Amino acid sequence: MLYSEVVDIYSRMEATTKRLELVSLLAELFRKTPPNLLDKLAYLSLGRLYPDYVGVEVGVADKLAVRAIAAAAGRPVQEVEALYKTLGDLGLAAERAIAGKIQTTFWSESLTLERVYDTLERMARTTGHRSVETKLKMLESLLNHATPLEARYIVRTVTGRLRLGVADYTLLDAAAEVFTGSKENRARLERAYNICSDIGLVIRTVAEGGLEAIDTFRVTVGRPVRPMLAERVSSAEEAVQGMEGRCAVEYKLDGERLQIHKDGNSVKIFSRRLEEITHHYPDVVQLTRDYVRAGKAILEAEAVAIDEDTRELRPFQELMHRRRKYGVEEAMKEFPVALFFFDILFLDGEDLTSRPFLHRRAVLEATVIRTAKTEIVPMLRTDSPREIETFMEKAVTEGSEGVMIKDIDSVYRAGARGFEWVKLKREYKAEVADTFDLTIVGAFHGRGRRAGTFGAYLCATYNKERDVFEVTTKVGTGFTDEDLRMFTEKLKPLVLPARHPRVESRLEPDVWVEPRLVIEVIASEITVSPTHVAALDAVKPGCGLALRFPKYTGRLREDKGPEDATTSRELIDMYRRQLRRIQAVEGEAP
Repeated sequence: MLYSEVVDIYSRMEATTKRLELVSLLAELFRKTPPNLLDKLAYLSLGRLYPDYVGVEVGVADKLAVRAIAAAAGRPVQEVEALYKTLGDLGLAAERAIAGKIQTTFWSESLTLERVYDTLERMARTTGHRSVETKLKMLESLLNHATPLEARYIVRTVTGRLRLGVADYTLLDAAAEVFTGSKENRARLERAYNICSDIGLVIRTVAEGGLEAIDTFRVTVGRPVRPMLAERVSSAEEAVQGMEGRCAVEYKLDGERLQIHKDGNSVKIFSRRLEEITHHYPDVVQLTRDYVRAGKAILEAEAVAIDEDTRELRPFQELMHRRRKYGVEEAMKEFPVALFFFDILFLDGEDLTSRPFLHRRAVLEATVIRTAKTEIVPMLRTDSPREIETFMEKAVTEGSEGVMIKDIDSVYRAGARGFEWVKLKREYKAEVADTFDLTIVGAFHGRGRRAGTFGAYLCATYNKERDVFEVTTKVGTGFTDEDLRMFTEKLKPLVLPARHPRVESRLEPDVWVEPRLVIEVIASEITVSPTHVAALDAVKPGCGLALRFPKYTGRLREDKGPEDATTSRELIDMYRRQLRRIQAVEGEAP
């Protein structure tokens, strides 16, 4: 398949801010692509080479890309750097430079999708002595044969800035339309994706084998399963009523959620975002080898920082020191962890995700050897709201955030958020305070003391049904000077020329950014707003829901992806619970 056919549609995708048009253009591209190349096309369209959990990236720095562009275009490096500075986009600089080539290639052939992918893959796999020069030559070779438009997208891909505005679910919508005849079948594709976490495999499989092939997907050790998520409740009574008394209550620990895959002595650890983070937790690898009685298993655990002298649990922020690229051994000694296991999804050939929670819990208790550093999350079986309240008070006293309440009959619904699991946290009980995990979608330039940084941020909830981010607030308080410098540094590479196609907003920030960073925010209340669009029309026609007096809590949720943010549905539910509390208080007033 010619790469020119791919980038032609990429350029049309880049020109739209409408998600439905993106789906339509992807569908057109899928129809043109041979089935055996659909997996590669899917990865490339997301700016990747493999599923996220593989952890392989091209990793070309801007300076190296500039050298390759200059060599391919026959121009001085300084000229390409000046173009980059003027245009603010290295892809556009490559397009401009290649369009004005000073010298032409004596012999050139049209690039194919296969050649582009295979070259990028070889670049990603190139390491060691002289790897930089080797990557430079491979990239230069691609650009020598590229048209100006192809050069734009090759350079954006290798530098990690493709930004077509599509996400996994956008691709699934298009694949369902093209290969099953209806977007209504997306749920079956999504189920397969939630089990294998490999978008390319799902799309190629449905193209080659139809829905029957998709329905054969099973949990596999080594491929992370998308985690089951929890709704929020504001009271124990609400949870008991919703589960009809079938409640198991566990500590909700303030740690990092890990999915641990054991295959003999081989252990892989995946984050909540399905990134492999094994190298950050060598101690967890050893604990799993020593204290998990299984040949093959997939378990879920919370890694919690501990004080080894007092046995006290430490805050989540301390775990972020584990995310070092270097000095992991030192971080392991300085910030030791204990593992609190809370679920098991697979054991020695048996897929446990379809078994009820209490069965999985019993299997878990028989599989994990309890030690000072390998525990099973404390659990209470009850249908009494008062006992849940008492258990939560104990959990909070011992360093937890609150409790998780689970339906004892619930199966493990990979990638789903429902009322089978709910969370009750200390702050949810407060009458005028709540916390929200929001995705930053825009930023405002700081003034005065904040000059030179972004001083406030436009934040959004996630609407899973529509696969869009809906703006709900502007946050400008709670940030230290160091926070502002850090966020500015992280957001500058994510700045977009226009609003992202999956972002909906009535407010215009100084700059739009790619939805990637998630922050924790506290607010005094949720209000109906004509300005913001989160949960638009759900409460009042023409109005959305907004956060009043939002404040950054100091917690950057690096363990969460943008789609893990608080959902618009959750926002509606929290607003209605807040309204009931107000009405109850007013009803009791004399």
